[in-house]
Parts: sequence; structure tokens; C-alpha cells
Amino acid sequence: MIRSMTGYGEASSESGSAHHFLELRSLNNRYFKATIRLPDEFQGLEAELEAELRKRLSRGSVTLVARASDSSAHAAFGINHAALENYIRQLKNTPQVASGEVRIDLGPLLGLPGVMVPPADEEARLEVARTAFMALLERACASLIAMRNREGAALVEDLLAQRDVIETHLRTVSDRAPQVVEDYELRLKSRIELMLKDANLRIDPPDLIKEIAVYAERSDISEEIQRLGEHIKQFTELVTASGGKPVGRTLDFLAQEMLREANTMASKSADSMISRSVVEIKGAIDRIKEQVQNVE
Repeated sequence: MIRSMTGYGEASSESGSAHHFLELRSLNNRYFKATIRLPDEFQGLEAELEAELRKRLSRGSVTLVARASDSSAHAAFGINHAALENYIRQLKNTPQVASGEVRIDLGPLLGLPGVMVPPADEEARLEVARTAFMALLERACASLIAMRNREGAALVEDLLAQRDVIETHLRTVSDRAPQVVEDYELRLKSRIELMLKDANLRIDPPDLIKEIAVYAERSDISEEIQRLGEHIKQFTELVTASGGKPVGRTLDFLAQEMLREANTMASKSADSMISRSVVEIKGAIDRIKEQVQNVE
């Protein structure tokens, strides 16, 4: 069954004083595109998380947001006293501070580069985060894929409904097409007979047959009807396949080919009944083209 590219999943975990949270959102995209947002101290995990996403998702614009917090004392950043003293010493040498016009506020100084340093066990914290985020990614992906499957089931229902519309009107076109040449022959004979009767002339049957043959060849849409029918069969097979293989791009290409055949039928036939049916066929194909943009 096909899957949608729209989905959402999240997961969280608690381990002692540490809390980890991971969220996934996916939207349609022609290719796979991952946006990873991690806390600064865990940026080194970005490539690993993206690689794991690629194993599970083949298409879509996926945004991963991960957060972590630790309420223990070991999570506190340390103060680089040497760096802080250096900043203070430089400030004391400025005229405004030396004259007493400006007082030094230590709060903003803590945000200067090099003043606050990560905990000494940063590597251990990174490993803990790696283990936690990988487990959360597995759970969040499962939720996201489950949602994609539900959305995919709704897509299948709509796509098959549009296929039914195409098949219904294609049968009308197929039944009507042979009658078009006969109707043209009758109209042509009627007009010629009327014109010749007034002028007291006659026309050779071979010339009439030739004219009808030219029209028949020019308006023949039997090949287009057959090809569109074959496209519909392949379309049905892809939409109802149970392997879970991504088919969005194939369906998009197939919809373009279906529209090509419908446009050719419209340009070849001047019959009003066929034209109305082709308009309905093209409308259903346009709906399909719109829907398959969200198929993985």
C-alpha cells in the first residue's frame, strides 16, 4: 500500500535527572531532505541521525528537532576564571570604568566567548545523548510512518475513485468513437447531395470514399484509447501494490502520460460527446497529478 509523505511523530524519555525529547515532521518533497535541529553540545550527532532517517524514509522534507535537559549538578557549566579575570582586567583599563563612571556587571560577562566551559564529562554526556536519541528516533519514526500509512490509505481511496471516473468516461469514448466516422459520412453525403441536386452535378464515389478515409484517419483515437487503458491498469497495480515500495515518482510520470493521451484524443476528435467525456477524464487526471505529489 502506498504511503503519504505527510506525517508526525514524537518520543521522550527520562533517565535519572536527564530528559530527552525528539520530534519528527515530514512534508512532501520531490527528494529526501532532512533538517536536523540539535542542542549546540550535540551537533556531532547530526550526521548519524540523518543517516538513520534515510534508512527509514525515502522521500519527503523531514524536520527533526531534539532537546535535552539535565537537572543534576553535574550538568552545570563551569566558569573559566582566567578568561573572566582577563575580561575584567581589560575593562578596568577603560577610562569610563577607571573613573568610576561605569560599573562592571558580571552577568553579561558570563556570556562572552570562553568564560563558560562545558562540563568535564562532555564526551560521556554525548554518548548518553546518542543512545537516548537513537532510541527515540526509532519510536518517533514508527509513529510518523504509521501516520503516513493512514494518510496513504486515504490517498488510495481518492486515487482509485478518480481512476473509476476515467474508466467510466473512457468506455463512453470507446463506444462512441466508431460511430463518429459513420456520422461524418452521413453528414457529408447529405451535404453533397443537396449541393449537387441544386447544381445538377454528380460526384464520383471514389472521391467521396477518399474524403471519408482521410477524415477517419485524422480522427482515429483507437491507439490513444488503448494506451490510456494500459496506463490505467499499471496505475491500479502501483496504487494497490502491497510491497510498500515508494512509487510516488512513477505515479507522477504515469499521470503525465495519461494526460498526454487525453490531450491527443481531445485534439483529434471534434465530436461533442467525446469532447465532454475527455474533459471529465482530464479533470480526473489533474486530480491524480495533484494527489500523487504527496505519495512517497
